[in-house]
Amino acid sequence: MPTITASDFRNGVTFEMDGQVMQVVEFQHVKPGKGAAFVRTKMKNVITGGVTETSFNPTAKFEQAYIERKDMEYSYNDGDLYYFMDPETYDLVPIGSDNLGDSFRFVKENMTCKINSYKGKIFAVEPPTFVELEVTETDPGFRGDTATNVTKPATLETGAEIKVPLFINPGDKIKIDTRTGEYLERCKG
Repeated sequence: MPTITASDFRNGVTFEMDGQVMQVVEFQHVKPGKGAAFVRTKMKNVITGGVTETSFNPTAKFEQAYIERKDMEYSYNDGDLYYFMDPETYDLVPIGSDNLGDSFRFVKENMTCKINSYKGKIFAVEPPTFVELEVTETDPGFRGDTATNVTKPATLETGAEIKVPLFINPGDKIKIDTRTGEYLERCKG
């Protein structure tokens, strides 16, 4: 495995430290008037999501970590296992529900997701950033009711519940940001 030193840190660089995979979020090379230079680093554990800040000697060596991100199509779920199809080999890969995250509630069958793995171990599933889903249940909308920032609950075809503007009706297709779970717009057609 190639190694990198703390002086090579840049935002987004991933490296292995104490058996964990870390990603540099922010870094700052500090050269004090007295004493040795150091690299102040804010880093995120890519598997647990925890963020920590540490200072490193610029010559500290780390193994570079390569995160594999692969597009796979969501096929179906069976209990706690969700099956994704590799588009190159057509193999079905089972992924446990603990690796899916909250935003997976906006994913329906046949959507393409990014599967993140490190050394063959899958640790996260990233749904598309924006999805179009049909509203299956909500109170009927009222024509001309365009008051801003007034919302009502709506159930989507995946079973997820979000807040939508009053003019949205059952059967409408809407666009959602999966990172925030927010309604963006009603789709045409």
